Amino acid sequence: MAEEVILIMEDENNNNNNNSNHNNISVSVVIVGAGPSGIATSALLNSVSVSNLVLEKEDCCGSLWKNRSYDRLNLHLAKSFCSLPMMSHPFRTSIFMSKDDFIRYLDEYVARFNVNPRYCSDVEEAVYDEEEGKWRVTVKDTASGTVYEIASDFLVVATGENSQPFLPSDLPGMETFPGKVVHSSDYKNGAVFKDEKVLVIGCGNSGMEISNDLADNGAHTSIVVRSQIHVLSKEMVGIGMLLSNYLPLKIVDKFVSLLAKLSYSDLSSYGIHRPVEGPFLFKALTGKTPVIDRGTIEKIRSKKIQVFPDVASINQKTVEFKDGKRRCFDAIVLATGYKSVAHKWLKDYKFLLTDDGKPKGKYPNHWKGEKGVYCVGLTGKGLPGIFKDSKAVTEDIYQLTLMAQK
Repeated sequence: MAEEVILIMEDENNNNNNNSNHNNISVSVVIVGAGPSGIATSALLNSVSVSNLVLEKEDCCGSLWKNRSYDRLNLHLAKSFCSLPMMSHPFRTSIFMSKDDFIRYLDEYVARFNVNPRYCSDVEEAVYDEEEGKWRVTVKDTASGTVYEIASDFLVVATGENSQPFLPSDLPGMETFPGKVVHSSDYKNGAVFKDEKVLVIGCGNSGMEISNDLADNGAHTSIVVRSQIHVLSKEMVGIGMLLSNYLPLKIVDKFVSLLAKLSYSDLSSYGIHRPVEGPFLFKALTGKTPVIDRGTIEKIRSKKIQVFPDVASINQKTVEFKDGKRRCFDAIVLATGYKSVAHKWLKDYKFLLTDDGKPKGKYPNHWKGEKGVYCVGLTGKGLPGIFKDSKAVTEDIYQLTLMAQK
C-alpha cells in the first residue's frame, strides 16, 4: 500500500485547531465529505484495515442534518431502510426517526467505527497524476489558512447531491422583491413568519413540509406547484419498497397508485397533477421522489394553504402567476433543492462524472470511475443508495489493495 505524500504549501507552523499535523500520514484512500456517504465508506474501510482520510469542509459530520435542515424534519422512510452499514437504528427510536434521533445515530456511528474526519478542510481541487498514478488533492485548512496537498491511490467523492443550495434563475423580477427571501437550507421553523403572507416555491418534500409548518405557525401560506408530483403517505412508500423486493416495479406501482387514489382521490382541482408513470418508475426515470404527505394535503383541501402554478413575474411584493392571478407576499421561501458541485473541484471529473455532476456510469455500476476514483450517494436513491454504494466501493478498493500487495 503506497504511502501518502503531503506537501505543505504555506507556513508549516500553522496547525489545524481540530486535527493533527498535516504531515507524516500514511493513507491509501481520500474520502471527500463527512456526511452519511463519507462516514459509511470510512467505517467499512476501517473494518478491512484499509487506511483512509475523510476531508470535511464544515466543522462537524452530517452538517446538512445538523446545520441546514428545518426543525420538524423526519426521515421520510422507515428506519429499517435508512441505516448505514454495520449498525442498525436503536429499537427505542420511532419508525420514522426525527432529525435529532438521526443526528445522534450519526455521532454514535462515527464514534463506534473510529471514523476521524479532518474538519474545516475545504478541497480546492483534485487531479490525477498520470506519471505517478496517484490522485493529488489540494486542501485548504479554513481554520488556519494553510494550503496543502495530499497524494493518494484512491479518491472517493462523498459530498452528496445536496452540496449547494440551488437558486432558480427563471423567476423574472425576483431582484425587485423587497421582502425576506430564504432558501429551505436556512429555514428552521415558521414562528418568525406568523401573520405574514408567505409564498413557498417548490413542491418537493421540503416545500410541502415547510408549507405545512408555516400554516401551523399562523402564516398565510401559498405554494407554487410547478410540476407533476405523486403524493403518498409514508406507509404507502414503505409498502412499495417492501413489495419491490419481490414483485416487478409495474405491479408495485399499480398497487401503490391505487392506495393513493383511494386515500387522496383526484387532486387536480387543487392544482396537483399526477404523472402518467407510477411513483416508483417515475422516481427511477427522473430522480424525483414522491411527496410524503404529513398533513399538507388536508390544509390544501381546507384552503389553509393556497396552490398556484408557476411564477410568471415578480414586481416588488406582487407576484403574477402563469394562470394570470396576482397576489402580494411578505416573504418567499425557495424550496428549490440542491445541486452537486463535485465536478467543480474534481478537475478530472470526466473519469467519473458528467458535466452536470451526475455519475457517468449507468446504475448499478455508477459508483466506479476510472483511475481509482469512486462516488457514493450520487444516484438520488437516498440512504438506501448510500448503503449499497459504500459497500460496493469498499469491496472494490479492498480487492485492488490486496492485489497490489501480492
